[in-house]
Amino acid sequence: MIDENNHDTSFIHRSTKQEPSRTISHYLIGRPLQTADAPHQTIGKAVGLAVFASDALSSTAYATQEILVILAAAGSIAFGYVFPISIVIVGLLAIVVISYEQIIHAYPDGGGAYIVAFDNLGRQPALVAAAALLTDYILTVSVSVSSGVAQIVSAYPDLFEYRVPISVACVGFIMLINLRGVRESGAAFAIPSYFFIAIMFLTIGVGLFKMFTGSLGTVIDPPEIEHFGEAISGVTAFLLLHAFSSGTAALTGVEAISNGITAFKEPRSRNAGITLIWMAFILGSLFMGISFLTKQIHAVPSETETVISQLARTVFAGRGIFYLMIITGTTVILILAANTAFAGFPRLSAMLARDGYMPRQLTYRGSRLVYSYGIVSLAAVASFLIVIFQASVTRLIPLYAIGVFLSFTLAQAGMARRWWRAGHLEPGTTISSHAHELRYDKSWPVKMISNGFGAFCTAIVMLVFAVTKFQDGAWIVLILTPALIAIFTIIHRHYKGLAGRLSLEKYGEPPPHNARHRVIVPVSNVHQGTLAALRYARMLSDDVTAVHVSLEPEDTEKVRRKWETWGRGTRLVIVDSPYRLFLEPLLAYIEEILSNRQPNETITIVVPQFIPSKKIFNVLHMQTADMLRKELLNKPGVVITDVPYQIP
Repeated sequence: MIDENNHDTSFIHRSTKQEPSRTISHYLIGRPLQTADAPHQTIGKAVGLAVFASDALSSTAYATQEILVILAAAGSIAFGYVFPISIVIVGLLAIVVISYEQIIHAYPDGGGAYIVAFDNLGRQPALVAAAALLTDYILTVSVSVSSGVAQIVSAYPDLFEYRVPISVACVGFIMLINLRGVRESGAAFAIPSYFFIAIMFLTIGVGLFKMFTGSLGTVIDPPEIEHFGEAISGVTAFLLLHAFSSGTAALTGVEAISNGITAFKEPRSRNAGITLIWMAFILGSLFMGISFLTKQIHAVPSETETVISQLARTVFAGRGIFYLMIITGTTVILILAANTAFAGFPRLSAMLARDGYMPRQLTYRGSRLVYSYGIVSLAAVASFLIVIFQASVTRLIPLYAIGVFLSFTLAQAGMARRWWRAGHLEPGTTISSHAHELRYDKSWPVKMISNGFGAFCTAIVMLVFAVTKFQDGAWIVLILTPALIAIFTIIHRHYKGLAGRLSLEKYGEPPPHNARHRVIVPVSNVHQGTLAALRYARMLSDDVTAVHVSLEPEDTEKVRRKWETWGRGTRLVIVDSPYRLFLEPLLAYIEEILSNRQPNETITIVVPQFIPSKKIFNVLHMQTADMLRKELLNKPGVVITDVPYQIP
C-alpha cells in the first residue's frame, strides 16, 4: 500500500507453528495454552464459588474466635455478647453485598472498588482503593494460611514449632496450583470447599439439635483463656467496638467476585451476581451458627486450641471421625482461602499496570493464560509476612480488614455518585466511557440512598477499626497505604513522561542522517576475531580507529608488529596503563572522543566477541562488550556493537 506521504509501506502477516520447548515447568503447571483458548478457560457459578468465595467462607473459622479474644479482656461474662455482635456484622454483610451486586452489573469488565472509584470519584480515590485492596489481598493469604495451620496445630500440638515452614510451604503449593490456570485451580479447590460447607452445616445442625434436646453440654477441659491487651473490670463500649472490629474480618473477600467478573462464563455479570448471593447466604448462616453455639458450649479463645476444635469435639463428643473431618475440612478451606487473593490480586495488579500505575510486567499472561508475575509476587510478599509475624493469626488480624473496609466505603460512595449522575441525565440518554455505559435510571434516588447509607456504615466501621486497632498494629496499614499510593504515582509519572518523549504526535519529519560516523574498535590482541571486527567496522565508516590498552610492554610490541602486517592502514591508538587497568583507560579515551565530537556525529564501539564451542568456556574470556555496554548505555550518540566470532 502507499501512505499519504507517497512512501511505499508493506505489511506481511504470517503465522508460526513454533511451540514452546518442553521444560520442567510443563510438568508442574501444565502445557502452554494458546491465546485463542482464553474464552474456554472461564468458569461457571459452582466453580466460581470455590474460587472467589473461599476467603469469605473460611473467615467463619476464625472471626468468632477473634471476637472472643477481645471480649476475654473483661472475663468470661463478656462472652455473651458474641452472638449479638455477630448479628450486627451479618447486617453489615447484607448492606455490602447489595452494593457489590449493583457494581457487578454496572461494571461487567471487573475492577471492583478501583474502577468504580476511578470512574466516579477520580484518580486519587481510585488509587486509595487499589492500595487498600492489594494490601488486603496480601494479608488474606497470610492470615488464612496461618489460621489453617493453627487448626492442624490444634489437633497435633507437637507441630506448633514448625508452623512457619508449614505455612510457607502451603503458600507455595497454592501458588503452583494457580499458575496452572483459573479452571484447574477452581476444579482442584471445589471439592474441599463444598466439603467444608457441608461438614460445617452438619456440625451446626447437630449442635442445634442437641441443644434443643438438652444433650449438648459444654467444652470438656477447655484450654487456658487468652486475651489481647490488658484485663479490664467490666464490659465497656470501647471493648464492644474493639470486638466488633475484629469480627468484621468475616466480610473480607466479599469484593473478590466484583474484581474477577471476567473469569466467569457468559452471561458473566449474571453468573457473578448469583455467585455473590450464594456466598453471602452461606457466609451469614455459618457465621451466626458458629457464634451462637460457641456461646452455648462456653468455648474460650486460645492459640493452642481453636474455637472450631472446641465446638467439634463438644458437638460430636470427642475426637472421633467427625471431629477429624471438621478439622481437616476447616484446615483445607482456610489454606485454600488464599486462593481468593490469588484470583483477585493478579487481576487488579494487571488493571493498575495497564493504566500505568504498576510495572508493565504484571500485565503479562503466562503460558497458562494467568497473570504469572502477579501470582508469584503475591506469594513472595505473603510468605515474608508469615515469617515476620511467626504465622500468628492474632498478631496478623490487627493489620487485616481495615483496607477492605476502606475499599468498601469508596466503592459504595462511587456508586452513590454514579446514581446521582444517572438521575441528572435525560431519559434515553447514554454516556459511554472506557469503563461503563451510564444511562438514565428512574429508580436512581433509592439506589443512591442505599449506596450512600452503605458507604456511611462501612466508613464508621473503618474508623472504629482504625481507632480500636491502632495500637495493635493498624497504624502499619495507615502508613503502608499512602506509601503504595506514592509508589503508584512515581511509576505513573515515569511511564507518562516516557510516553511523551517517545510520542510521534509532534515528531514531524525524522532528522537527517548523521553527517559523520566514527567507529572505535578495542583491540587486546591481533587474531582472526579482531580482523572480523575490523572488516565490519570498515563497512560502517571510513573513519575507523583501533584502540589498544597497554598493560605489558612486551605484549604491546607484539600487537604493534602484527598490526603493521594486518591492520591495512587503519590507525591504532596505544593507551599506556601503568596500573594495568583495562576498562578505565578505554572509557577515558572514549569520553575524550565524545567530548570533542562534531554535531550529528555518531560513535560506534565495535567489540570482537569470542563465542566458544561450549557455553561453559565463556567464563574464560573477558566480556568486554558487556562491560562497555553497562558503562556507556546512558551516553547519547553512542552505539555498542558485538561482532561475534564463532570458534569451532
